[in-house]
Amino acid sequence: MEFNIKSGSPEKQRVACVIVGVYESRKLTFAADLLDRISNGFISDVIRRGDMEGKLGSTLLLHSVPHTLCDRVMLVGLGKERDFRAKEYREAVRSSVRSLTQTSATEAVSYLTELTVKKHDVEWMIEQATVVTLDVLYRFDRFKSKQDDSVREPRKLTLAVPRRSDLADGEKGLLRGLAIGNGMKLAKDLGNLPPNVCTPSYLAEEAERIAAEFGAGVEIYGQRQLEELGLHSFLSVARGSVVEPKLIVLQYQGAKDKNDRPLALVGKGITFDSGGISLKPGEGMDEMKYDMCGAASVLGAFRAAVEMKLPINLVTIVPACENMPAGNAVKPGDIITSLSGQTIEVLNTDAEGRLILCDALTFAERFNPQTVIDVATLTGACVIALGHIATGLYSNQDSLARELLAAGEEVADRAWHMPLWDEYQEQLKSPFADMANIGGRPGGSITAACFLSRFAKAYDWAHLDIAGTAWKSGKDKGATGRPVPLLVQFLQDRADIALGNVVRRGRPRRESPEVVEDDAD
Repeated sequence: MEFNIKSGSPEKQRVACVIVGVYESRKLTFAADLLDRISNGFISDVIRRGDMEGKLGSTLLLHSVPHTLCDRVMLVGLGKERDFRAKEYREAVRSSVRSLTQTSATEAVSYLTELTVKKHDVEWMIEQATVVTLDVLYRFDRFKSKQDDSVREPRKLTLAVPRRSDLADGEKGLLRGLAIGNGMKLAKDLGNLPPNVCTPSYLAEEAERIAAEFGAGVEIYGQRQLEELGLHSFLSVARGSVVEPKLIVLQYQGAKDKNDRPLALVGKGITFDSGGISLKPGEGMDEMKYDMCGAASVLGAFRAAVEMKLPINLVTIVPACENMPAGNAVKPGDIITSLSGQTIEVLNTDAEGRLILCDALTFAERFNPQTVIDVATLTGACVIALGHIATGLYSNQDSLARELLAAGEEVADRAWHMPLWDEYQEQLKSPFADMANIGGRPGGSITAACFLSRFAKAYDWAHLDIAGTAWKSGKDKGATGRPVPLLVQFLQDRADIALGNVVRRGRPRRESPEVVEDDAD
C-alpha cells in the first residue's frame, strides 16, 4: 500500500473515503466539524439520532455526505476526550483501518493524525499511525492455496497533518514508521514460517539478503568454524539435530566515527525446540517454531535501523540451531564447557536457550560493545509472572533498564523491570560444575537471567524475555513482531544522544490546526 502525507481541508478531498473522529460526548473533531458545517449539519444530525455515540473504536460509514467531494465519510469513536491518550489514539487508528478493509474504498485520507495527543508531536503521530496500519494489514498466507478475498487492502492511504509547515516532520514520521513496520513484518514472517522452511540456514540467508540490500557486513559461521572457535555450549544444543547450526553476525557502521564502540543485539535462534532429551509435551509443540522469535526480532530491528540510516554502529548476533532428541544429543547430567571457560552442568535439556546465548554473549566481547541487549523466548516462568502484556526486562545497569523501559512506553511495546539480585544466583549452584543450567521452579525467569548475567560482565547488558509477548495463540495465532518497536526506539534514542540531540520524547504539539487551502487529489 502507498502512503502519503498531506495538509488540506477534508471537504476538498476527492477521494473514496475521508476518516474523521467523534468523541464520546458527541463532540466532533476539528476535521469532522468542517465536514459537518459544509454538509449543513448532516453529520451532527446522524449523531443526534444515536447511530454514533463516540465509543472508542466504534466506526460508522456514511455515504454521499452533502456538498463533500468524497464518496464516503468514516466516523471513528475516540472515547472520552479527557481520557484520549496515546493508547486511545492507536486504538482509533487500528479500528479505522480494520473498517476500511471491509469497504471497497481503494484510497482514503485520515484526519485522525491531526488529533492532539498530550506530549506527542506530528512526527510521532504519523509514525505510530503508519506502524499500526501496517500491523493491521499484515497477512501471512504464503502457504494457502487460496487467498482470503474478504479483506481488501486499500491502494493508497494519505495521512493528514495540521499545517504545511508540518509536512517535513510528517515525512520523517512516515519514513520511521515504514522502517519499523518493515522490521516488524520481517520478524513476523520469520516467526510464522514453518520450521521445515525457517532453518538456521534460512536465517543465515535472510541475513545475507538484508546485508546485500542495505550494504551491511555479514559473516556466517558453520559447524567446523564454531568448533574451532570453541562455542561448545552452543554446539551441545545443536548436537541432536541433523541440521547444521549457524552463528550469524551482521554489522552496520552508521556512526560518523567508524571506531565508535557499537551497540550489540543478540537473538536466540532456536528454529525448533522439541526440548531435546527432556522432551516437551506433544500438545502445542507446533508453537515451538516461535522459539526463534528473539532472532527474528533482532534481525527486524537491525533492518529497521539500517533502513533509517541511524548514525550508530550496530552488531547483531544470532546463534541458530534446532534442539532435537537423538542418540548423540546432550543429556541431563552432562557437563559442558562454554566459550568463556565456565563449565555448566546440564540438568534439563529444555533449558537450552541460555546455553546458546551464553556463548553468543561471550562472542560479543570481540566487538568491544558499549551495550549488549539479548532477546529470547527464554522461559515459561516469565509468562506466568507477566502474562502476555509485558516483556521481562533484566539488566546489570539500572540506567540501561530505564532507557529500555522508556523506549517501550513511547511505542506501546512495554517491558517490566525484574530483579537480578545476587541472592537468586545461589539457585544455580552445582556440586560438579561452575553452575547448573537451571535453578529450580521458584523464580525461573529470574534465575535464567542470572545465568546469562555470568557471561555479560564485560559490558552494560540487558536481557529481554519475550516468551509471553513474541507470539499469540488461539484464533489470532501468529508472531507479534515484538520487541522490534522497543529496540528501534532505543537505538534511535542512543543515536540522538550520540548526536547531542534531545531524545525525541514528550515534545508538545501545537493546538487546533487552521484550515489550509489545498487542491484535492
